[in-house]
Amino acid sequence: MTSKSPMRSCDDIDEQALSYAEIKALCAGDPRIREKMDLDVQVAKLKVLRGDFQNQKYRLEDKLLKTFPEEIQKQKTRIAALQQDSQIAAAHPQDKENFCGMTIKGMVYDDKKAAGERLLLARQEMPNADMMLLGTYRGFELNIRFDSFKNEHQAVLRAELSYPVSLGDDARGNITRLDNAIDNFADRIADAENTLQNLEQQKQAAEVEVASPLHRRKNWPKSLPALLN
Repeated sequence: MTSKSPMRSCDDIDEQALSYAEIKALCAGDPRIREKMDLDVQVAKLKVLRGDFQNQKYRLEDKLLKTFPEEIQKQKTRIAALQQDSQIAAAHPQDKENFCGMTIKGMVYDDKKAAGERLLLARQEMPNADMMLLGTYRGFELNIRFDSFKNEHQAVLRAELSYPVSLGDDARGNITRLDNAIDNFADRIADAENTLQNLEQQKQAAEVEVASPLHRRKNWPKSLPALLN
């Protein structure tokens, strides 16, 4: 790092450096020196494995104490909310032949195209990018906002949870998108239940891993004794 010529040599200060007597015994073929060197290598490997084991154990214990309980409870709460919203959707079905109606700023629109066009107009009337309440649709609160990250306007259906829907330029198409979001609760609940099941399985695996002794870990060399455990 300087303009001076760098050093090209250094002294060996490793604690495992052999003494003169050890080198002499090694040259003489003393098997005890070879055994000592092999044991030193084994002990070094064991220390590395023990350090990794302890770090991993601390991380798993922290997850078992905080992360897993929080994530599992959060997922259970989400499933309960999805089930309640699913009941709202079931109580307000959309008739494929007709249009169930949409309320925007106090006005009820019974025609699908008219409701879609009023939704597009509301998009233009937004004073800023913040969420703005428009009305109701199929039992859900209907809001509109501008998502600066995705650079798009969104209609947001809200009950227990929020469900953003991207808005396009087609009046009827936007109503169809809202209907698809409301009719998709079966898949949402199934995905949330799968996530909960995976979290519980990960928690159980972590509990087994924490309780497992060092010498029974998968990466423990079978040829080495269960030292330093």
